[in-house]
Order: sequence, then C-alpha cells, then structure tokens
Amino acid sequence: MALSKKQIKQLKTLAIHIKPLVTVGKNDITDTLVQQASETLDQRELLKVAVQDGSSLDAKEAGTELAERLNAELVQVIGNRCVLYRETSRDDVEKIRLVRA
Repeated sequence: MALSKKQIKQLKTLAIHIKPLVTVGKNDITDTLVQQASETLDQRELLKVAVQDGSSLDAKEAGTELAERLNAELVQVIGNRCVLYRETSRDDVEKIRLVRA
C-alpha cells in the first residue's frame, strides 16, 4: 500500500509526539528486533526507530530494511531516527484514520 503525500504528512505529524520504542544497535537488525517491531506495529500502527552510533547502518538503511521485512511503509527519516507505518489487523486497537488520497 503506497501512501499519498497527504497521508505521509499526517503520519509525520502524529510521529512528532511519540518516542522511539525500538533501537537498532551494534548487532544491526536481528530477527528479535524485527519481531519486537512487528508486535509494536500491531499495537500502535506507527513506530519510531532510533539507530545508535554503534550500528553499521544509517537510519535510512535501517528504515528501508525494516519496512521491507515488516511489510510496512517508511514514512520519514530524520537524523538517526526513522518512522514506520503498518495498518494493524487487530480489532482491539484504535486504528489511525488516514486522510483520503
């Protein structure tokens, strides 16, 4: 699902107020990290990821790889952080209502 410019802008605005819940460290992107990120996306739909200095990946590389492995959308990359979005299939989670494309 490709996001429109309006939807990306909406998600960027929502991402300003969240803290990074997943950190990519010196081990880069492991299966455990992917599992943690997937569970977080299922609960929140929007995830901010921090990339530490010890990682061999920069934020764009980490965000692109995570988005691919999680079947998510890379919303933005700023500095050492990136934001991912994936619509959840859970009914017990309040979903983000995206603006129409």
